[in-house]
Amino acid sequence: MYLGIWGNLQGVIKCQMEEAAQLDFGTDPEPRKEIVLFDKPTRGTTVEKFKEMVYGLFKEKLGEQGNLSELVNLILSFADGNKDGRVSLPEAKSAWALLQLDEFLLMVILQDKEHTPKLMGFCGDLYVTERVEYTSLYGISLPWIIELFIPSGFRRSMDQWFTPSWPRKAKIAIGLLEFVEDIFHGPYGNFLMCDTSAKNLGYNDKHDLKMMDMRKIVPEMNLKEIIKDRQCESDLDCIYGTDCRTLCDQSKMRCTTEVIQPNLAKACQLLKDYLLRGAPSDIHEELEKQLYLCIALKVTANQMEMEHSLILNNLKTLLWKKISHTNDS
Repeated sequence: MYLGIWGNLQGVIKCQMEEAAQLDFGTDPEPRKEIVLFDKPTRGTTVEKFKEMVYGLFKEKLGEQGNLSELVNLILSFADGNKDGRVSLPEAKSAWALLQLDEFLLMVILQDKEHTPKLMGFCGDLYVTERVEYTSLYGISLPWIIELFIPSGFRRSMDQWFTPSWPRKAKIAIGLLEFVEDIFHGPYGNFLMCDTSAKNLGYNDKHDLKMMDMRKIVPEMNLKEIIKDRQCESDLDCIYGTDCRTLCDQSKMRCTTEVIQPNLAKACQLLKDYLLRGAPSDIHEELEKQLYLCIALKVTANQMEMEHSLILNNLKTLLWKKISHTNDS
């Protein structure tokens, strides 16, 4: 990722370094292969044929979710980069390369949601998003060479020293809960947060949460398709990213497809220390209770969706009531 200027606006320029359309577990990023990224569509492909290609890709990634034809039309409007009313071959090749990336697809789907940075433009397989002022939940960033020599326990303590005031933390936390709602069984299916860490979340000067890195937020159907044939010896072999875990079926020595924890449980785990430190005494006990109920959520539990909705609403209501009368709201 690079900082740059797009037109007269500051933005973040992102370049995909992994091979396109590859969900590999635990491997390091590889140099991108240009032939894979830009081999489609070929010269002579009609707009209708290109729409069929995009529809097929969405069906593979998302399944028969919502109105995929509407999403295809949205992509075509994005692909027309110079807004001349037609999609040229270079624009189609660029759009096709970008659509292999789950983050780009999710950004298009969530462009009208306030917690997704605005997509400003693209060129080839580079894309530019709005710049967000604060790039982590925590307010301190150190050079990587110094990070190497700081014990993890001391680093966590440092993180907690450099945070916004509690009402502002509460507003940021509400933003994360709203983002979880946005990607949980939305119009195009469920997306899974597979790396829920503070470095992937940021916020602006109004303390509105903004997602900084969504590369490890993947369509549930896509992940299930990849993981179902994965060989395993233990549950440790059935992890994607850092947070999407399934079980190893010892009778078949294959990973099961059901991710154990919902996004909300992982978000609450991240927010627990962040919110409890400095929380007002009159809500501290109830906040702690709701956070631990949230962390205990399991996908396989009876009435999980009802519990998920109840806990989410309880947390948002508890936080909002405490800050709604303040300037920070």
